[in-house]
Amino acid sequence: MDKMRMESLDKTAQNVEQIGAMFPNCVTETVDENGKPKKAINFDLLRQMLSDDVFEGDEAYEFTWVGKKAAIVEANKPIRKTLRPCPEESVDWDTTENLYIEGDNLEVLKLLQESYLGKVKMIYIDPPYNTGSDRFIYPDDYGMTQDEYDDAAGMYDKDGNKVFQENFNSNPRYHSKWCSMIYQRLLLARDFLTNDGAIFISIDDKEQANLKKICDEVFGGANFVATVVWQHSIQPKGYLGNFSIQHSYVLIYCKDALSFKLGSLGRTDEDNKAYSNPDNDPKGPWRSGDVRNALYRPNLIYDIVSPSGKIIKPCENGWRWSKEAVDEKIKTGEIVFNKNETRIIRKIYLSNLEGRAPETIWFGKDVGTTREGVSELKQLFGQAPFDTPKSTKLLKRCITLMNDPEMLIMDFFSGSATTADAIMQMNAEDGGHRTYIQIQYPEECGETTLAYKQGYKTISEVGKERIRRAGAKVKGDGLLTTNNLDVGFRVLEIDGSNMKDVYYAPDDYNQGMLTGLGSNIKEDRTDLDLLFGCLLEWGLPLSMPYTSEEIGGCTVHIYNDGDLIACFDENIPNEVVKSIAKRQPLRAVFRDSSFANSPAKINVTEIFKLLAPDTRVKVI
Repeated sequence: MDKMRMESLDKTAQNVEQIGAMFPNCVTETVDENGKPKKAINFDLLRQMLSDDVFEGDEAYEFTWVGKKAAIVEANKPIRKTLRPCPEESVDWDTTENLYIEGDNLEVLKLLQESYLGKVKMIYIDPPYNTGSDRFIYPDDYGMTQDEYDDAAGMYDKDGNKVFQENFNSNPRYHSKWCSMIYQRLLLARDFLTNDGAIFISIDDKEQANLKKICDEVFGGANFVATVVWQHSIQPKGYLGNFSIQHSYVLIYCKDALSFKLGSLGRTDEDNKAYSNPDNDPKGPWRSGDVRNALYRPNLIYDIVSPSGKIIKPCENGWRWSKEAVDEKIKTGEIVFNKNETRIIRKIYLSNLEGRAPETIWFGKDVGTTREGVSELKQLFGQAPFDTPKSTKLLKRCITLMNDPEMLIMDFFSGSATTADAIMQMNAEDGGHRTYIQIQYPEECGETTLAYKQGYKTISEVGKERIRRAGAKVKGDGLLTTNNLDVGFRVLEIDGSNMKDVYYAPDDYNQGMLTGLGSNIKEDRTDLDLLFGCLLEWGLPLSMPYTSEEIGGCTVHIYNDGDLIACFDENIPNEVVKSIAKRQPLRAVFRDSSFANSPAKINVTEIFKLLAPDTRVKVI
């Protein structure tokens, strides 16, 4: 019977496995810091296998900063933490499919890796902008201290002498820490996206250039979709001596450009005013389209003969299509001749257009402004506990472009929970079933902030309360589509592992010490804590329904109708084990201490082999 790992995925070990699958001869064995054997890569041999492609030298096109290598190591490192359920903080705990998770988003992303790998269609984040300001509720100064930067950059020799001098007025240390922060999280975030998914990132001028380079590396330059300019303020500030900043950006990258399809926007009367039907075409209104080719192509240089035999010479760079394609379009009526038959006209029919392509400049009146975001919070709270929230209109524009009313959306810089609010509004408007995962660090609100004065101790408290109030408002608007609208959310909080240290290092304890411990599970942990800890390791979504039953005096938890069945009682009778096995769950988990000795555990294994041979059984 296997023992559960009870820690997040080790991305480095996973990468070693993937390299080993491609180059098994390059996998060797070494020892870890505890002297235990582990797999490793023979890089000399790997270089030999890739001799024509391996880069060695000082010159290469790359974007780097002090701390980048350490950031990669930290992103790949496993953690021994868990997510603890908080039903008392939640809304509609038993039925909702939405999640609100409190904790460091880097740690939470590590814990969710297996449960949501390749399942998130859209990610939106509004990370700290690295303004260096301390007036915001969320700390957004990621500059390194001088000592941190000097040490990492190797500015001193072994005797403590400074190696070189530098003008620190433009020192990159103010960017390096921010780059490491966002780089780690994007490395993990990419794995959550579906192949046709995309990430939308709000940013301003301070780090936009660095973010673009980081995203090119993480997602691939070929998967860049657009840089959108968002007019977040309509009214100019009117300050003298500098520009009045009225815009920020939304960077959009997809997971796989070959799979991704950008949605369109709805058409308005203004969009359609160029379409008419002067010739009473049965296909309806149309407008003329370009027939010229943008670049010179010799194979597209040919004459077109009109019905009366007139010769129409080609455009300078040639026609837009091949001769065969033009002949076919003439037959179908997509291409017609003018009255004098001196030129051709391409018809673009309004009826063939599903919408309009989104522009790269989003004006505040169409997608909301920061001021509108504040107004939305005032409607919910009376006074806005945040200074610069995004508007729900901006989020709804992003969500619309994904064109999927059933998708899962993640926001791991949730802030005031604008994303959750926008999702509920859109589901109410179009009957969609979009769900979300919101992640927010419980950053304390400063005593001078309005949020603190309103009674909110942390940013996450504000976010949860906003979702509660926004959900009630959407329900109260009385739209027919809100009858079955999910306005609930399950709250989970990150915490230390459910397991005591002995679980991970039993060799450090002698028999007398083990006898005194009694159990390898922490005393303050409930069955629900243990169940959700197992869900993370098994890679199961955290939003599925579950029930608990009493069987033979033991409490048995059934998750999603048998995806997992767990029993964490002591001294579980064989009849209870048989009852669980007869249900043939996909997975079953018990406490290690549920069985008196090794023969008892072997007996459990034999029961499942007989009654449920396909069930995977583990213990914690």
